[in-house]
Amino acid sequence: MLNYIEPVFRPPSEWKSLILQVTNGCSWNQCSFCDMYTQPQKRFRAQKADKIEQDLIAVANSSAHISRVFLADGDAMTLPFARLEAICLLIKKYLPNVTRISSYCLPRNINNKTPEQLQRLRELGLSLLYIGCESGDDEILARINKGESFASSLAALQKIKAAGIKASVMILNGLGGVELSKQHAENSAKLMNAAQPEYLSTLVVTLPLGTERMDEAFDGHFQLPDQAQLFEEMHILLSKLELSKTVFRSDHASNYLVLKGVLGKDKQALIAQVETAMNAPAQIQLRQEWQRGL
Repeated sequence: MLNYIEPVFRPPSEWKSLILQVTNGCSWNQCSFCDMYTQPQKRFRAQKADKIEQDLIAVANSSAHISRVFLADGDAMTLPFARLEAICLLIKKYLPNVTRISSYCLPRNINNKTPEQLQRLRELGLSLLYIGCESGDDEILARINKGESFASSLAALQKIKAAGIKASVMILNGLGGVELSKQHAENSAKLMNAAQPEYLSTLVVTLPLGTERMDEAFDGHFQLPDQAQLFEEMHILLSKLELSKTVFRSDHASNYLVLKGVLGKDKQALIAQVETAMNAPAQIQLRQEWQRGL
């Protein structure tokens, strides 16, 4: 019933949620690894307030039971606080059964929100933010033109936690290529140990439109780790993680090996699964190439 500007992306865990397109595209859209919003129709802009309200009215008038809302596209939290507050109030008005509002969020989006503003959004139902940290390594973050650093990512995650909003952090397996794989894993673990997010997921870097942008970022040649090297990087990451109660998922379609657990109680079991994939791959279920995707 809603007219989306395609393509629209959402986290796997939001498959039951109403996808409310409050922005189009990504306001940053400069990361070397990301081809999600490169089409002409995905140029960033905020959705008009009356269009958002019309969408909510249409959903309210349908027979759909909505308990969760995901604010799309890739960068809804870039909107000013007043606009986000108004959107949350509209959701409460038209969809009173909603118990959770969530959104993708770049770390920089948090810098222009005060602690009080974040707490207000939490009161209005915004309870989960998906943070694409990608890496905790400053060299890699500079190369891929993320516009963030270890320090800026940690500051945002700590600010979110202080407001009572849960964070689901994404780290990209293979983002440092073969050359920087070890430091990528070690510094990403260091960032997560300092932040202690409620949720952590890993995805494998995929470059469906080619490697040209990543080649440029890595001085002429980006070499994506092969399957065995990706497992080795994951082994380093898990070994270095010291988390107390973080739900861990490595089950995105891009991953060869599906991993699920809680860190740290399941740390050794997860490491054992990775070691089996490394040393005896025939003894563990792995995704075939045709089963993988962005």
